[in-house]
Amino acid sequence: MAPSRRSPSSLSSNYLPNYASCYIVVTLWGVYATLSSYDRESTMTAAPATPPPASRPVAEETTAGNYFVSNYPPFSFWRPDQVAQAHAALQRPPVAGTPLGIYLHIPFCRKRCHFCYFRVYTNKDATAIKRYLDLALRELEIYRAQPFIGGRKPNFIYFGGGTPSYLSESQLQHLTNEMKALLPWDEAEEVTFECEPGTLTDHKLKVIREAGVTRLSLGVENFNDHILDINGRAHRSREIRRAYQFARELEFPQINIDLIAGMVEETEENWRDCVRQTLELAPDSVTIYQMEVPYNTDIYQEMKAQGKLVAPVASWQTKREWVKYAFAELERAGYTVASGYTAARNPERTHFVYRDNLWRGADLIGLGVASFSHIGGTHFQNQHDFEPYLAQLQHGKLPIYRALTPTAEERMIRELALQFKLGRINKKYFHQKFGVDIPVRFAEPLGRWQQAGILQFDGDWLQLSRDGLLQVDRLVRELFLPEHHAARYA
Repeated sequence: MAPSRRSPSSLSSNYLPNYASCYIVVTLWGVYATLSSYDRESTMTAAPATPPPASRPVAEETTAGNYFVSNYPPFSFWRPDQVAQAHAALQRPPVAGTPLGIYLHIPFCRKRCHFCYFRVYTNKDATAIKRYLDLALRELEIYRAQPFIGGRKPNFIYFGGGTPSYLSESQLQHLTNEMKALLPWDEAEEVTFECEPGTLTDHKLKVIREAGVTRLSLGVENFNDHILDINGRAHRSREIRRAYQFARELEFPQINIDLIAGMVEETEENWRDCVRQTLELAPDSVTIYQMEVPYNTDIYQEMKAQGKLVAPVASWQTKREWVKYAFAELERAGYTVASGYTAARNPERTHFVYRDNLWRGADLIGLGVASFSHIGGTHFQNQHDFEPYLAQLQHGKLPIYRALTPTAEERMIRELALQFKLGRINKKYFHQKFGVDIPVRFAEPLGRWQQAGILQFDGDWLQLSRDGLLQVDRLVRELFLPEHHAARYA
């Protein structure tokens, strides 16, 4: 490919440490939701504990691995011999005021994208899908009976994948009706549903709307048929506008469009056209991810076969500048940048309930193969393969594979790292919740960021600049405890 290359900015060339081994950006479908379908085999090497001198050159080419920080401590510290901690968490009543959410992983797709690293299946028939959905409902039924529920109803629900919209209309109706019967949605602030445009019809969208979905997320990624095809996407450009128009007619409260910057063979001209077409559609929110190449993707397998270390996608500098351009154009059109990946047309009305609750320690029931949960301060993940996941439930057991209960300090660092992705953090919040003075506790990394001009202090707020926000995932690794700097991340 030959994406547009620009000279490095003064920020990236003069400050940011050389995290060469982990320069792979993440394309997560829905922030934590995508985490819930993450394959445990994917790994990365984290940043060194002490950043190198500012004069050291930064590696800008995209290599293989994962970069996005979606949780902490690293997944490699979650262990099968700690599963008892998860079961113990289920037996404790909830902490007063803790919101409850549900994530359901729908792992079925028409085809696997070349950059996809989630647990997905393209060869399951209707019988296998029905078996999966029925047992996922059984999983929810088991959770419903546990003390941690404490009479709560879910505050947010997220259907992620895979491709939730791959399900038929009758499958969707059965699934959502049964879920509501187990844990009613009448108090939910947000119900998010991920879609692949080519799987949507007006009738299916009507079923999705009637199920109570408030946030429809369309995985557009790109508007060019060649780019979609060469990256393994199943849909085409004509299906995007058709699906979007159907959704608008049904008056979904929030329609989100996903884009990916730096796909295989994408050029600056193509990227600018994608931004233009997005603005023409005027969605309620836009999510933009920078292209990464995890180890279990088709792209990496081809790189490995050819003995290549650099992925055939745009460099980090190019991707950052493309996202910076998109954010600027969105702001000119009246949008507000809400995080390192999102922009909202009307921030007073358009919220990201799922993200904001999880990044502040909410409880999450993760249903489905490879899904992640967070209950009462304990993290745990389901069995990561189809049959082992189903087999556990058929025997009436929760399919939990590994778990970890972080320390109070680790919980604080988790929230700090995740909330920095919003562009700013409130030091009073961390002092009240954790008893920690953030500027004092993290004086060394925050001082470097401030000296580099990418962080400023404004009363109780610590604010990242736009350039800092666009590379926040590698910055927040500097906040990790020393024992987690050199660990396998996944």
